[in-house]
Amino acid sequence: MGKKPYRRTTHFPRRNKSTIKEDFVRTDTWRIFRIMSEFVDGFEELSQIKKGVSFFGSRCTPRKHPYYKLAYESAYLLSKKGYSIITGAGSGVMEAANKGAYDAKGISVGLNILLPEQQIPNQYI
Repeated sequence: MGKKPYRRTTHFPRRNKSTIKEDFVRTDTWRIFRIMSEFVDGFEELSQIKKGVSFFGSRCTPRKHPYYKLAYESAYLLSKKGYSIITGAGSGVMEAANKGAYDAKGISVGLNILLPEQQIPNQYI
């Protein structure tokens, strides 16, 4: 029986502004608690991953670039060896690594963040 691929995508729920004091999310004095709660949520989710490799790279790397192919192949081989692949969930090198893990039926994790350019998560997480 083969290893079942990890296909869960976690989206942390946005807190309802009507239930949270504005001070909690806007002022510097309360901001640290919001940040800390995000760290706790993230650590709880990532604690389920036992072996992982992070891929860092430009989201601007085109699919025909040698680094895209290298990221894909590396992630594919690492996934076959039981490693989870972790990226920033964007395009370019991050997409290549997530695609390699996805195609290898491995664990593909994307940690998407909010950016001014509104980064959209790639389809392989």
